[in-house]
Amino acid sequence: MVRTHDERRRDYGYRVVTRLLAVVLSPVAFVLASQGGRQRACEWALAARFPGERLTGLTPATRAAFAAARTEALWRHGVLIGLTSGYRDAATQQRLYAEELCRAGSDTAARRRVLPVSESRHVEGTAVDVRPVEGARWLERHGRQYHLYRVYDNEWWHFEYRPDGAPARLPHPGAELSAAGDSIAMPSPAQP
Repeated sequence: MVRTHDERRRDYGYRVVTRLLAVVLSPVAFVLASQGGRQRACEWALAARFPGERLTGLTPATRAAFAAARTEALWRHGVLIGLTSGYRDAATQQRLYAEELCRAGSDTAARRRVLPVSESRHVEGTAVDVRPVEGARWLERHGRQYHLYRVYDNEWWHFEYRPDGAPARLPHPGAELSAAGDSIAMPSPAQP
């Protein structure tokens, strides 16, 4: 993705304004939550920058890890991490999968982009899709500290909470690991 000079300037402006807002909100945040004032100020500032975010439905551990990561990214590195998609209920995931199945024409092709309900970590509340690209890059470099890992080569935005350690990186959601550790395409399930 090639960004124009104007887009880079705009994104820089968003980072500066969001961080400034977090600084301005810090005194109030520390009064209301003395132990988590930095995180609270970060949440408020990011909510102003990314007003459509919904962290509800994520598991408590996933939500805590994501909040800690984005707090560190903002305060230490000036990087914004927004949430595009987190928890999805089964009906939403099924709709996304059905739409991709119609678009792609086959189960195998659809699984390269969207998994069915029974396999989606979004439905479990342990997956987050993030933005912008700089935020995803930061999370890829630092996510291990928070048990947040990028798991698919073709989805720079998709991270999963994995407290047991880094999963093997797969080329796409429809791939799985063979016994030898190589990725292989998942076969289509038999239709009843």
